[in-house]
Amino acid sequence: MSDTLRIATYNLQKCVGLDMRRRPDRSLQVINALKADIVILQEADKRLPPRPAALPHDILNHHGWHILPFGQVGGSLGWHGNAMLVKGSVTMTDSQKLDLPGLEPRGAICAELETPIGPLRIIGTHLGLIRRYRLMQLSLLTRHMRDKGGMPTVLAGDFNEWGSKTALDAATPGVTFADTGHSFPAPRPIAALDAFALSKGIKVTDTQVHRERPAHIASDHLPVWIDIQRT
Repeated sequence: MSDTLRIATYNLQKCVGLDMRRRPDRSLQVINALKADIVILQEADKRLPPRPAALPHDILNHHGWHILPFGQVGGSLGWHGNAMLVKGSVTMTDSQKLDLPGLEPRGAICAELETPIGPLRIIGTHLGLIRRYRLMQLSLLTRHMRDKGGMPTVLAGDFNEWGSKTALDAATPGVTFADTGHSFPAPRPIAALDAFALSKGIKVTDTQVHRERPAHIASDHLPVWIDIQRT
């Protein structure tokens, strides 16, 4: 069993870069450079129905990525634009998709995984733009974590929270936010929108905002990764 596992989160912005060019190959170049075991994606599908994948399935498969199934339809990568990729010996034992409250259509994906560091639950999400609804969404997700129980859990994604994560404490009992760096906007990051919250049983050993080219132009977000261990 390995000591550490790398998890990354990345808002693809539908593979449209700051140069306004849709370049799935460039987005994949950034994803591969993360050297992650698990990658949680946001805005992985195009906006209009049937919401086909912005990052084609075939090029992901060609590079050894497995797209976890969450009942996708119409060629989508995920649910409400949230998708999850795994590599190596990581396998899924259960999955669930969740609708989130709020004015905007938002959702989350939840996967129970067998990983090199043992069983792990990953929840990927893209929270709303209005804090009131973000707090409602986080309350639902942390309740889901408590109700499911029994497995260390990482909540990851674009939290859309510009300020300190302490503003979210009331809605996130029982989880701790990793101390990740600023990831937005990509050319000159000033906000840590992309984040990880961890339940008991997990500790972060390293974290980094990925700034290598072409990440600075491939999306308006930079990807962020953490290395974790079981405690």
